[in-house]
Amino acid sequence: MANLMDLLQGQLDDNLIGQLSNQLGGVDRQKTTVAAQGVMTTLVTALAKNAAHPEKAAGLEKALDNDHDGSILDNLTDLLGGNAQPQNARAMNGAGIIKHLLGGQQSGAVDMISQMSGLNSGQTGNLMATLAPIVMGMLGKQKRQQGLDIGGIANMLSGTVNQQRSSGNPLMDMANRFLDQDGDGSALDDVAGMVGKGLLGKLFGGR
Repeated sequence: MANLMDLLQGQLDDNLIGQLSNQLGGVDRQKTTVAAQGVMTTLVTALAKNAAHPEKAAGLEKALDNDHDGSILDNLTDLLGGNAQPQNARAMNGAGIIKHLLGGQQSGAVDMISQMSGLNSGQTGNLMATLAPIVMGMLGKQKRQQGLDIGGIANMLSGTVNQQRSSGNPLMDMANRFLDQDGDGSALDDVAGMVGKGLLGKLFGGR
């Protein structure tokens, strides 16, 4: 079964990173790359946790069926640049997606990703709102193409998290700890340690 993080990382080519960096005020591409990886990892982890609970899973399936069929991925550059409009405006409602997935942990997630990437909180929040529809769109696309029910979605998400953790992605472990511990300070301590050891630069390399 497809690894959702691998599919999402495939979207983060040089053109998209450049476009995102420009939208954030011309920030360094490496910072944008690290932040984007952090955002996607956190959102995929949150999706996996939602899919593991029946009531939340039903809401996720409904949102995918109604608003996130993956069509935004066909014209992503123009949509992000404001040169096109989605057929369904809710497909691009990043703020709504984040609120639903993270709830009261949103500000803590922004702080965590800001600390790891070097972006300020405003830039990180904007990036999160931009990338959330892409994450949902990719999940919806896999649901549609593979004919997945909610059980299949849950399996794909949990499989993605487990594969990323076993492959040594430190961001996945960090996101899990952050979401499990209700956003307390331990995850931020983890970030500080990773930054101090230069692990993030080694993980993502230069762009």
